[in-house]
Amino acid sequence: MDISIIVPLYNEAESLPHLYEWIARVMKENKFSYEVIFVNDGSTDESWEVIEKLRRDNIQDEIHGICFRRNYGKSAALQVGFQTAQGNVVITMDADLQDSPDEIPELYRMIKEDGFDLVSGWKQKRYDNKLTKNLPSKLFNATARRVTGIQLHDMNCGLKAYRRDVVKNIEVFSEMHRYIPYLAKNAGFTKIGEKVVQHRKREFGTSKFGLNRFVNGYLDLMTLWFLNKFGKQPMHFFGLVGSLMFLIGFVAVIVVGGMKWYALANGVKAMLVGVNPYFHVAILMMILGCMLFLAGFLGELVIRNSPSRNDYLIKEKI
Repeated sequence: MDISIIVPLYNEAESLPHLYEWIARVMKENKFSYEVIFVNDGSTDESWEVIEKLRRDNIQDEIHGICFRRNYGKSAALQVGFQTAQGNVVITMDADLQDSPDEIPELYRMIKEDGFDLVSGWKQKRYDNKLTKNLPSKLFNATARRVTGIQLHDMNCGLKAYRRDVVKNIEVFSEMHRYIPYLAKNAGFTKIGEKVVQHRKREFGTSKFGLNRFVNGYLDLMTLWFLNKFGKQPMHFFGLVGSLMFLIGFVAVIVVGGMKWYALANGVKAMLVGVNPYFHVAILMMILGCMLFLAGFLGELVIRNSPSRNDYLIKEKI
């Protein structure tokens, strides 16, 4: 099969018939063999009934539907879609008609002919509110480029194309759908490209994402960076920081003690060590240093006993 199209959705009943008709037209014009996988993320409207009707009315086409019992989020919908997909190239797109299926043939070509592992859409001209969406999005993407080293202008764009190996070797969890290119890079898929795509105004319903996604996005980015850097070797972070804190605190205690001894030896009245604020700060740093070191040690014990400690992605065997 040439293409698997994954459409995660939440309360998009009005958009689905138009989206499917558009996808089917593009696929048939380009003579692609394809499947469409609708992942209903616990919608409270008639989205699932619409998907069932599309499947009944287009029995000659490969239409699959997955319905969650409740709303789990876009990451969960994509992960289940990735597990289900059978196409050589996997396309993800939103269900709100803001992504154009007309982009699919070129995305497919970039994967198959140009050799990209992943191609992300870039909505260069957007029709969103500039203050509440465009500006925060630019700041978010600038930070993501700096931290991940992946030079994408719109990392969170829902319209993406993947080589099948990519989606079968990454795990999308929590709200990490924003950072799928980074997950792919961490899994060893480094040929990541970008394509300018059309952004269309929403025709039905309202956006399901609020401003809190930017705050959560930064926190998730820091989590991914830390896991990539120290996930297998927590002692390299906690042990180093803990040792440095303990050493600085220990040296500070010696200095405070030395200053007290020097004052007594020269008959100079000096502050009691017990009320000296520097002494308490030094002791606190030593305690925190010990705790961080122990945290790293316990993290190493957990990693050593984890069943996935020797999970490595193999590109090929001969």
